[in-house]
Amino acid sequence: APSPTTAVPYTSVKCIDVRKNHHKTKWLVPWGLNHCEKLKDFDEAVSRQIEANDIVFAVHVPLPGKEMSPWFQFMLFIMQLDIAFKMDNDLKENAEITLDVSLAYRDDMFGDWEEIAHAIEIRKLKCTFGSPKTVDSEGRHYDCDFLPFMEIGSVAHKYYLINIRLPVNERKGINVGIGEIKDIRLVGIHQNGGFTKVWFAMKTFLTPSILIIMVWYWRRITLMTRAPVLLEKVIFVLGISMTFINIPVEWFSIGFDWTWMLLFGDIRQGIFYAMLLSFWIIFCGEHMMDQNERNRLSGYWKQVGPIAVGSFCLFVFDMCERGVQLKNPFYSIWTTEVGTELAMAFIIVAGICLCLYFLFLCFMVFQVFRNISGKQSSLPAMSKARRLHYEGLIFRFKFLMLITLACAAMTVIFFIVSQVTEGHWKWGDITIQVNSAFFTGIYGMWNLYVFALMFLYAPSHKNYGEDQSNGDLGVNSGEELQLTTTITHVDGPTEVYKLSRKEAQE
Repeated sequence: APSPTTAVPYTSVKCIDVRKNHHKTKWLVPWGLNHCEKLKDFDEAVSRQIEANDIVFAVHVPLPGKEMSPWFQFMLFIMQLDIAFKMDNDLKENAEITLDVSLAYRDDMFGDWEEIAHAIEIRKLKCTFGSPKTVDSEGRHYDCDFLPFMEIGSVAHKYYLINIRLPVNERKGINVGIGEIKDIRLVGIHQNGGFTKVWFAMKTFLTPSILIIMVWYWRRITLMTRAPVLLEKVIFVLGISMTFINIPVEWFSIGFDWTWMLLFGDIRQGIFYAMLLSFWIIFCGEHMMDQNERNRLSGYWKQVGPIAVGSFCLFVFDMCERGVQLKNPFYSIWTTEVGTELAMAFIIVAGICLCLYFLFLCFMVFQVFRNISGKQSSLPAMSKARRLHYEGLIFRFKFLMLITLACAAMTVIFFIVSQVTEGHWKWGDITIQVNSAFFTGIYGMWNLYVFALMFLYAPSHKNYGEDQSNGDLGVNSGEELQLTTTITHVDGPTEVYKLSRKEAQE
């Protein structure tokens, strides 16, 4: 697949708003039919006595000769201001710029523009000046941070138009002390159509695969005479959350203007993350050989509770950003000091918690391995058939534990990297190039992992004869063998469980 996203730079065109002279339309188009009257620079505006309030910065998306497509999925715009230093018009400290912004669309080159959104937004300017502020430095540009500008969750139309005004009101102090703005430049980021097609194809192929194994798995459990145990239930719920994230509802976004798809995708991923993290804790806990509180969810509230709280905080954070953007695409939580600090703190805390979680998981896996290794000493005393059976069981179990750790490590890395990638446009310097193999690889890994879990943990219905299973373990000759360790019900305890609880002797 091609890289997941493309960034396209746009430079705004300075249009003169002569609507006072009965201008035909309120939308000012930078090029094409009925394009606006343009200004080369602000010196021309001064010489022609055109006021700042009569200048509109216009950006047409996409560039001439191209069209936008629903396959692009979303559009994120970042703004960069070119501000020149002037002795008599210096940039104030903690300056704020007020933007009067409008967004419109049309689906052919000759139609009328339809408004999507209009807002008055305030952005804080964070600029530095490398040279001394003297007369010699006049005309040099400040080095300003990117500003978050706009995000929309669907690209349902072919052409978009952005009109930006910088209203000046000296009495109210609006747009005063912001330096001499020379240009407004935007960077438009959208998903690549080729990547979208590969992503959709993966989802469409994987959905029936997981559904089929889920049905097979649950059928095998219901054939048992006992009730399903905690681990079996948790694996089934993990399968449901994987199916929920798999179902390719994104196909509808090609035909419908569903701007909430980004938020919906975040919620689906959040549910899956919470389920996966909780499952790993329960999975390791149920295999802790010397743990008394087993086969009950209440025994894991200390570990699962914080995951639930963290997931809820993530949901609230997402609603504050993407939830509000459904109404106002120009809104960003990163525009205020408090919002930026909260968002940054949130991402840092989430990253630290995930790393601590991973270390805790490694510790639990280490304990499980140590316990199983201790019990392996009893294997040589068994008959050959039973020893081979147990060795195979333990090998499968150890293999699955190592795969679990690898999957956990990759998931933690994926979460942190995706947060940084999404945020780097909003907070400056950190840039990480993520290619499509990373996204598709992690997604495929999750599906394979859930598939393998259901395949390995489905109760087996193979019968072992008396000669293979006699001895004081009390194994009956038709006992079902499986990899689960928590069954102490009608069908008797399972093999690994008994191995962990008693000395297996002939």
